Amino acid sequence: MKFLVCIKQVVDTSKMEVDPETGRLKRNNANSIMNPVDLNALEAALSLRDRIGGRVTVITMGPPQAEAVLRDAVAMGADDIYLVTDRAFGGADTLATSYTLAAAISKIGLPDLIFCGIESIDSNTAQIGPEIAATLGIADVSGASSISFEKEGCLTVTRQNGNGAEVVELKLPAVVTALPELNKPRYPSIKGILGKENVELHTITAADLNIDTARIGMKGSPTQVKRVRPVVPPQKENLRIEEKDPQESVDILIEALRKISVI
Repeated sequence: MKFLVCIKQVVDTSKMEVDPETGRLKRNNANSIMNPVDLNALEAALSLRDRIGGRVTVITMGPPQAEAVLRDAVAMGADDIYLVTDRAFGGADTLATSYTLAAAISKIGLPDLIFCGIESIDSNTAQIGPEIAATLGIADVSGASSISFEKEGCLTVTRQNGNGAEVVELKLPAVVTALPELNKPRYPSIKGILGKENVELHTITAADLNIDTARIGMKGSPTQVKRVRPVVPPQKENLRIEEKDPQESVDILIEALRKISVI
């Protein structure tokens, strides 16, 4: 079987910066990592490959430095890696990103099963997986907590829907978005770490794709950030009551609690 995993290089949330003019994340100089739940998506593909055979292809869209997370995927066991990169793709929202990724997947060749992490820590939209499926015209299930093959050509998925769990059977090809509880991602092997630079990186640019340029990058992104405000946590204040009689101490405490809306 052919498996494809969509991963994303995300900004370490502890070092996140926002461009005040565009309202978009500054990605060039930040400490970047693979989106955590994408590790679960990758593990799902690797586990199925190890069990039933096949190849695992990993794809990401981003600037040239996003190659780093693809190399991390190779260290875990991925077979092939693709980087979708072009200045024309810059500033894309989820709609433009999913359109571009779907075009790249079509160019590579539609796999039997596509895995994505349910959402990224830098946007939390949970839209990419379903939008890729819609663009490709194939089935999708979001929020998978377990998967299994019980019939040939079909995948059985247990998904969480907020009120409980559903068991869904879908025909392949299909897209599945993974929850963290789907599995426990493996650690990279020593062999994988030492050999991760030896796997060929395939690069896809806008010129390589049969796409409508009005639907990519900022031009193809209907989502616009109007304003970004930093979240400032409230400052903690310590209250110490000393050398007061009991009634006066109680009065001081009650007044302090009222100020912070506890009572």
